[in-house]
Order: sequence, then structure tokens, then C-alpha cells
Amino acid sequence: MKALTQQLKQKSRELGFVLCGVAPAAAPGRWQQFSRWLDAGYAGQMHYLAGRRDAYRHPRFVLDGCRTIMMLALPYATETESAERSAAEGVGRVARYAWGEIDYHDVIHDRLASLCRWVESRHPAASVRGVVDTAPLLEREFAEMAGLGWIGKNTLLLNRTWGSYFFLAALLTDLALDTDPPQEKGYCGTCTACLDACPTDAFPQPFVLDATRCISYLTIEHRDHIDDALKPHLGNWVFGCDICQEVCPWNRKARHSDEPQFAPRADLRLPDLLGTLSLTEQQFRQRFRQTPLWRSKRRGILRNAILVVGNQRFAGADEALDNLLLDDEPLIRAAAAWAIGRIASNGWRERLSRALAAEADPAVRAAIENAITGAPPTLPDAEPR
Repeated sequence: MKALTQQLKQKSRELGFVLCGVAPAAAPGRWQQFSRWLDAGYAGQMHYLAGRRDAYRHPRFVLDGCRTIMMLALPYATETESAERSAAEGVGRVARYAWGEIDYHDVIHDRLASLCRWVESRHPAASVRGVVDTAPLLEREFAEMAGLGWIGKNTLLLNRTWGSYFFLAALLTDLALDTDPPQEKGYCGTCTACLDACPTDAFPQPFVLDATRCISYLTIEHRDHIDDALKPHLGNWVFGCDICQEVCPWNRKARHSDEPQFAPRADLRLPDLLGTLSLTEQQFRQRFRQTPLWRSKRRGILRNAILVVGNQRFAGADEALDNLLLDDEPLIRAAAAWAIGRIASNGWRERLSRALAAEADPAVRAAIENAITGAPPTLPDAEPR
């Protein structure tokens, strides 16, 4: 299978995958660690992970008869963020992976489909399946086993050339492809920049992420009200977070992607907050339907944008926030109350008192009352490292 493996790698490079390696379809050594992570509650509301816990035990649960896995990496960092622009009042931030016009799942699935067809054209009886972060597969461990890089202290896969700004994908097959030597050495050394920079102390120890405190989780996966103690630490992030990657020395040296489908769209890279707060459901659908931001839906994106407005104490958003106190979505009304109390412009208590008198939802009423009377809570201590 040596010739087929080399040809398949060449085909993957033609499709834009910059890293490629083959790992045996073995039981992942970190499954027990993953299981303990779930038991600790670190997955938060990502209940689908625990629901498929046993499926992560072996790749055969993703593809019956799987013998080898080709791990692939597609870079997405097209340019460097401007610190000045990202800190501007009335502007939010979005994680780099979501800057593009098209959801990365669609981009990668099309290329994996091409690889699958390529294999099947040469081995019609072969079983082959391409997946990207939706199947029960510990992708980072298999990428490490395939020699693509090492798992860093921030739990992301790192490569000395590409840093960590890349997507992982996997091609599983029952063919016995030639395997590559695993990455046995990590290159984080004594550096703890990623751990130290996290505003919410989401890393209880190196190589362990408490997702319930992670800004990416809170702005994307968490579908409910965000704890008042965590809200100020979200900073300007409307969707996702790159902080633990931005401070990583390996990302300062990383090459940029020239993939045109990941080229930044202005309203995704640095979203205008007032424009975002005014979006109706239909407008949100038209603007974000094909992008990664669709995952959070209007209720999540507006909640996040409102919290950013509150963190910036952006008084120019007063009228928009007053309107959102009447929104159909309780999650949005509660966030608007918090932001109004945070900005505390003229007449803010009276505005909130009027909203309280008309509010029936218990959670929103509590949010309004806290905004009127409560001092900002302190961030609870994270587990010691």
C-alpha cells in the first residue's frame, strides 16, 4: 500500500491540506482521560459528548472494519488581527476560524468527498469515510499518532510550521495504508503563556480545559444565561476566542493560509455591534446562514453582542438595548438588562424599572433586579493548577 498511500497524500496536498499523516486505527490512549474529563463536568452543556462516550473507544465505531486513519490539516489564519481595530468601541471580535464566507465544515467535507471518490475509484470494494469534528473520534490524539504535531497545554494540536490555526479532518478506511511515525515529543517546554492569558482561568491544569469557563464555549455552545461573574471576562468576543492561540509563541511563527474561501468577510472579522443588535430573525438568517456563526443562532449572537456592549460601556447602544428589553427572546432581554446596568447612563434605573414592571419571565425578572440593585459579582476561583 506504499504507492497508494503516497498518491493519496499527494492528492490531499492538491486539495489544500498542508499536513497529512497516517495512524493505525487503534484504541486511543487518552480515552480514560477523556472519560474522566466528562465525569468532572468540564463538557458543560455538550451532552452529545457523554452520550457517545463509548463510541470514542475505537475508530471502528465511526467506520466498521477501520484499519487506518489519514489525518489531515487545513490552515485558516489568512492574516494577522489588528489590535487597535479589535479594541475599537462599537466593534466586536470573532475567532479567526469563523472569518470566512463559508462554514469550514462545507469546505472540508467537499474535499474529503473528493478523496473518498479517489480511493473508491482505485479500490471499489474499500470502505472509506471522511469526517470533520462531528464524529466520535479523538482527532487530536490520532493527529499526534499520525505525526502532525503535539497536543499543547491549551489542549490544541500544535505544529512547528503551522502553529495551531488549522482545522483537522480524518479519512478512515479499511485499507492498510502505510502508517507514519507518531509525534513523541512536545515543544511547549516550560511556557505557560496560554494558561496565564486566559481571562476566565479555564485551564485547571496544563492539558486540561474546563469548557464551562472557556469563552469559546460560552459564546458558542452554551445556550442559556451566562453567569454574571463571567460576563465581564468575555471582553469583546462575540463568537469564539483566540486568546490562548494568540499568545502562543508557535503561532507567532506560523505560516498564513492562502485559502480564498477563508478570506475574511468584514462583518464577520470585526462585527459592528449596533448593526448586530438590530438584526431580525430573517436578517440574521440572510446574513449568517452559511457561516459558522449560524451555530449560535440569533439569540446567542445577540446575547453575546449585548454583553460586549456592556463590557465596553458603549453608551451609544442605549436605544438598541431599550428596544431589546422588548425582544421575544428571554435570553436577549436578560442580557440587555445586564448591559444597561453596566453602562449606567442617564435614567438607566428608571428604564429597567419600567421593564421589570412589564416582565413575566422569572429569569429575566431576576436579571433586571440584579442589574438595578446588585454589585458585580466576583469571578469564583478556578480549580488550582
